[in-house]
Amino acid sequence: MKLLHGDCLQVLPTLSENSVDLVVTSPPYNLGIAYKSFKDTAPREEFLTWCCQWAAELKRVMTDDASFFLNVGAAPANPLLPHQLVLALTDGQNPLFTLQNTFHWIKSISIETRAGEQISAGHFKPINSKRFVNDCHEYVFHLTKSGTVELNRRAAGVPYQDKSNIARWGHTGGEDLRCRGNTWFIPYETINSRDKDRPHPATFPLALVEQCVRLHGKGPETRLLDPFLGIGTSAVAAYRQKLENFTGIELDGHYLETARERVSDEANKLSDELPFTKS
Repeated sequence: MKLLHGDCLQVLPTLSENSVDLVVTSPPYNLGIAYKSFKDTAPREEFLTWCCQWAAELKRVMTDDASFFLNVGAAPANPLLPHQLVLALTDGQNPLFTLQNTFHWIKSISIETRAGEQISAGHFKPINSKRFVNDCHEYVFHLTKSGTVELNRRAAGVPYQDKSNIARWGHTGGEDLRCRGNTWFIPYETINSRDKDRPHPATFPLALVEQCVRLHGKGPETRLLDPFLGIGTSAVAAYRQKLENFTGIELDGHYLETARERVSDEANKLSDELPFTKS
């Protein structure tokens, strides 16, 4: 496990070609979020150009059958950013990637059961507005070089609610597990102190990274990269999934140290040796 300190545009060129099977990351959203070492307020065209620069480096280090899961959120008053970004990466005469799947990370949802009961689950940040509703989801774009990368759909699946479908559909092979689809309800874990438990203004849950690892389907041999490591959620997920190879890059030294502490905490729970070196 390598947790590297530096600008991804400077560190990524030092990585070997075709050395990464899976990328899971969430870059700055250009929505004015208060990061410690990054100004998240660049003009939109400048931001998109910057994204294409690091994405081109990702393409270079990815194998031909690698997957790139890109988590991007929006703001109610600025809803086009995710779509503008994915178009910048996939459109034009020489697109960097093909958009193979689009997933919706559902943070909070309210449903009515068959018995008529209203149930709400998850967490969201409420907004006070007469124009916009609460924003309870983000996008996870699945990008590949060819659009033909095979996935292990049932590794990230769910049991059938109607068990008769197990025998009804031949593709089940008698196994009580179906494709989860492209809506992922993954709530944040409840925290007691933001400064202590989530000292970063824009994180994703461990389960989101683990879902991507399972879906890509290479198991412990997966070589995972996160060029925007933050406080190390993807590193902890890689450790929990027993991945043999993980590389994380982080610009901010404080966030990187927090990432190292989080991985160390995971190792201490299992009395393991630290899985990384301070590079």
